[in-house]
Amino acid sequence: MSILSTLMTMPWIASAEPPAENPLASTSPKKVALVVFLGVVSSVFFLFIAAYLIRMNYGDWRPLRDSQILWLNTLVLVASSFAFQRARNAAGKEQRQSTTRYLLLAGFLTLVFLSGQLWVWQQINSDGNRILTDPASAFFYLLTGVHGLHLLGGLYVWLRTVIRILSGYSAMTVRLSVELCSVYWHYLLLVWLLLFGLLLAT
Repeated sequence: MSILSTLMTMPWIASAEPPAENPLASTSPKKVALVVFLGVVSSVFFLFIAAYLIRMNYGDWRPLRDSQILWLNTLVLVASSFAFQRARNAAGKEQRQSTTRYLLLAGFLTLVFLSGQLWVWQQINSDGNRILTDPASAFFYLLTGVHGLHLLGGLYVWLRTVIRILSGYSAMTVRLSVELCSVYWHYLLLVWLLLFGLLLAT
């Protein structure tokens, strides 16, 4: 009976049945690489923050004065992350012009943020707080500098994506790159909010 049913099976009907979906097969290697990279970066920032909290308990710790520019820089980074999210949404809808516009806006705001951070560095340096002046100054330069370097690395991927879409690629073609950029910027925004809160509290 089983042999007869096998012979009578119509292959075009059997092949029409969709195969079981494997969630791992649909996962982009680039997404996996980004998740792994963010895990490593999280460990690095965690170690820096732990060292910061331990070191501040020593008697030679002199907190830096609060800079109002940091508040403005934070708002700019929030706006940049929002622009990346809008670019991601536009790319998903295959809206090439909107994707390009929001990508350019996000990159511009990121450059404004980095320029603002350099402005804060100059302000702190003019107060006499240089990298080797005291532990608080050293940690401020370290934390903000490492965060800024990660943003610069992200701008490299952003630039390649912008070049591709300005060269005529469709929004759908660069969709994955835009998505990864937006996730990366959201992550760095969360890291900055944590660092900013830590600097304000101490």
